[in-house]
Amino acid sequence: MLAWINFLTHLLNVWFAAPVTALLLRLGIHPVHPSHPIDNTLTLELIVFFGLILVFLLVRASLSVEKPGDGQHVAEMVHEFVTGQAEQVMGHGYEKFLPVITCLLLFILCCNLFGLLPGVDTPTANPAVPLGLAIFTFIYYNWHGVRAQGPIGYLKHFMGPVWWLAPLMFPIEIISHFARILSLTVRLFANMLASDMITIIFFSMIPVVLPIAGLGLHLFVALIQAYIFMLLTMIYLGLATEHAESH
Repeated sequence: MLAWINFLTHLLNVWFAAPVTALLLRLGIHPVHPSHPIDNTLTLELIVFFGLILVFLLVRASLSVEKPGDGQHVAEMVHEFVTGQAEQVMGHGYEKFLPVITCLLLFILCCNLFGLLPGVDTPTANPAVPLGLAIFTFIYYNWHGVRAQGPIGYLKHFMGPVWWLAPLMFPIEIISHFARILSLTVRLFANMLASDMITIIFFSMIPVVLPIAGLGLHLFVALIQAYIFMLLTMIYLGLATEHAESH
C-alpha cells in the first residue's frame, strides 16, 4: 500500500510540482523541496476527497425506496447519527449545516483510519492537516454568525450580557475564539500522532495479539477524535447563531 501511495505522490509531483511551487512562492511560502512539494499527506487527503465524492455520487445514483442497497443503508445511518447529534446540540436551524458537518466528520474519520495500514502515516498526525481543518471551521462558524446576526449584532455577541463589563469581555472573547484554532489543531494532531506511535510500537513487537490491540486502539481513537471535532464544530456553530435563531 505504501508503495502505491509513494507512486501516486511521485505522479502528482511530476504533473503539478511546478504550479504548486509557484503558488506557494506567491503566498510567501518556500517549500523545502521545490521539485516535489507534494508529499504523501496531501496525496492521502486527495484520495479521501475524491473517494468521498465518488461514494456520494454512487449512493446518489443508486437511491431506491423499494430496494435500498448497502451503501444507502450506511449513508442513512450516518445521516441519522449526524442529524440526531446536531438537533441535540444546536437545536432549531441545524439543517442547513448538516452537509458541511457530515463532510467534516467523514473526511477526518477516513484520514484517521489510514493509520490502520502498516507503514502509512495518518494524515491528521501531520499538524498542517488539523490546522487547515481548524482554520476552515473557525472561518465557517464566524461567517455564519455574521450572516445570522449581522456584523454589529455579532460583535455584541463578544461583549457579554453586562454592558459595563464589555471592555473586559471583548478582548477575552476574541482571544478565546482564536484559541479555538489552537485547541482544535492540537487535540486532533496530538491524539492521532500518539496513536500512530503506539501502533508502531505494538507492530514492532513479536506477539500477534499486541499489534491487533494497537490497531483496535487506533480505531477507537480515530472514531473518537472525528466525533469530537464534529461535536465542537456543532457547539461553535450553535453559539455563533443561537441569538438569531432564538428570535
